[in-house]
Amino acid sequence: MHFLDQAKIYLRSGAGGPGAVSFRREKYIEYGGPDGGNGGRGGDVVFEAVAGLNTLIDFRYSQHFKAQRGAHGMGKDRTGASAPDLVIQVPVGTQVLSEDREEVIADFTEVGQRLVILEGGMGGRGNASYKTSTNRAPRQHQPGEPAQEMWVWLRLKLLADVGLVGLPNAGKSTFINQVSNAQAKVGHYAFTTLVPKLGVVRHKGREFVLADIPGLIEGAADGAGIGDRFLGHIERCRALIHLVDISGEDPAEAMQTVVAELEAYGEGLEDKPRLIVLNKVDLADAELVEGFAAELRAAGADKVFAISGATGQGVSELMDALLAYLPERTATETKGVELERNDDEEGDGLPEWSPI
Repeated sequence: MHFLDQAKIYLRSGAGGPGAVSFRREKYIEYGGPDGGNGGRGGDVVFEAVAGLNTLIDFRYSQHFKAQRGAHGMGKDRTGASAPDLVIQVPVGTQVLSEDREEVIADFTEVGQRLVILEGGMGGRGNASYKTSTNRAPRQHQPGEPAQEMWVWLRLKLLADVGLVGLPNAGKSTFINQVSNAQAKVGHYAFTTLVPKLGVVRHKGREFVLADIPGLIEGAADGAGIGDRFLGHIERCRALIHLVDISGEDPAEAMQTVVAELEAYGEGLEDKPRLIVLNKVDLADAELVEGFAAELRAAGADKVFAISGATGQGVSELMDALLAYLPERTATETKGVELERNDDEEGDGLPEWSPI
């Protein structure tokens, strides 16, 4: 399945059905009078966030979404049928933007969240509704409200609790494979990761989502390399893991390069908590690791975690530090809270268990 995080689509709600002009004509009834019914209501355009989707690839092949119009009114005071709503399913984390991308119309952050983007038109009045004491045979009717239409942009921002950043070949894919079952592609060349990758991490009874994005290089904010387009997927993360390759030429300079790109991108990424991680320590001795860690602290890092994504060395300590930045319950954790009951305590409000 291909990954797509931006798409432009056309939306149109259903127009209201026109009212009917009809007169009751039955044998032995001399003055039947008007009996034209009202038109039906047009369908709404509704967006719904659903689980199980993590790409907008479906909108590459279907860009036009049009709801049905309401049915015509009919004689014998029959109201036209209302059209069903057009429900468009999107991944959790999708934003609906205006055509100029200046306004965020909707932001879907929870499974099951629904929002009516365009309302269908009301059905027109039939001539039966125009009958008065002075107008006994009206022939006027309403055509029904017209449909609403608009172009919108869909932008997907994957929901993750922790994000991975670093230069290409910093070992991000190896790390996410070490701590989760993401099965990210690993290679001995730059830009092995071309699209964001998510992995669910389980550590000490906790569970959270880790996001790996393509590596950043100097000038990414101006489009160098893959650019900074995928940084939007870590905007909602609570913390960032900044991987620095110990086998690089200058780890301190590599750290500053990524920090500069985060600041250039903005959107609050530069203010998020960052855990500086010196990766691939299995390729160096302890003295070299301590030396590079001291350089990183001198360059602005509060604390440096030395790990090896390949062997797992030091990963547990890093995961312990991450738990401090997680909420009480993450989105992937069950919402039910297990309660431990103490038999010595009274008045806990819980009924006694019985097999009957």
